[in-house]
Amino acid sequence: MENNRKLIVILGPTSSGKTGLSIKLAKKFNGQVVSADSRQVYKGMDIGSGKVTKKEMAGIPHYLLDVANPKRRFSVAQYRKLALRAVKNIQRENKIPFLVGGTGFYIQSVVDGIVVPEVKPDWKLREKLEKLTTDQMFEKLEKLDPERAKVIDKHNPRRLVRALEIVLKTKKPIPVLKNNNQFDVLEIGIAKPQSELKSLIHKRLLQRLEKNKMINEIKKLHKTLSWKRLEELGLEYRFVAQYLQNKITYQEMVNSIQIGSEQYAKRQMTWFKKDKRIKWVKNYKEAEKLVKNFCK
Repeated sequence: MENNRKLIVILGPTSSGKTGLSIKLAKKFNGQVVSADSRQVYKGMDIGSGKVTKKEMAGIPHYLLDVANPKRRFSVAQYRKLALRAVKNIQRENKIPFLVGGTGFYIQSVVDGIVVPEVKPDWKLREKLEKLTTDQMFEKLEKLDPERAKVIDKHNPRRLVRALEIVLKTKKPIPVLKNNNQFDVLEIGIAKPQSELKSLIHKRLLQRLEKNKMINEIKKLHKTLSWKRLEELGLEYRFVAQYLQNKITYQEMVNSIQIGSEQYAKRQMTWFKKDKRIKWVKNYKEAEKLVKNFCK
């Protein structure tokens, strides 16, 4: 199939090494990177979201980083529109787009052509839903939209409210358009043993906490964002915000981020394992071989 239909996806759980692998592959195979990370789209959220640095990019153009203001919610529909534009621009230049990240729903929106209806916020409905616990919201979503429930962060009230709002307003689950023949896709997943992943998560967490880098980033964000909004942004942002409000101790913050990240990695893997198209690799060599055959 001609080059301008090809799309390579690099996915895997948090801290598994997607960034490093994708840059190495993009350098070798004339590629450019489109990020598929629901927090790296936001400006100013660099350390807590593990955003790639200019130096790490090694000259490879990256798209869909810093495209949104964290004050406002950025929807999957907005992401899909910008990501498709970036992918097509890269293909037009006769280069290969690498869609890279761990946000399953973002990846699926591009690969399977999920069109998320543009539903305007219904504040009365949101108020009603916000009175439920996250468990109650998740249970409700499982009944109304089981596919969406499989990939959602079930501890994130903001995401749950939005998913329920869409399904309740449109009266139907978000459609999954499988066999979206827009692209010739190769999906590569990074497989890591759980014990190794745990230590990689811990190592990365310690790096982010060095010299208070992540804490200072979140203090700076708080100049324009409320504590409530920071907590909505999930994981690192939630627990550092709680620590800065003296709701939890420093050690509780560290432990909560570690445990939360491990649980998030498990949820990511549960979702990825449902996709039988993913080719799992253990190292660069295996990934390189797959890409080489795909690009022939």
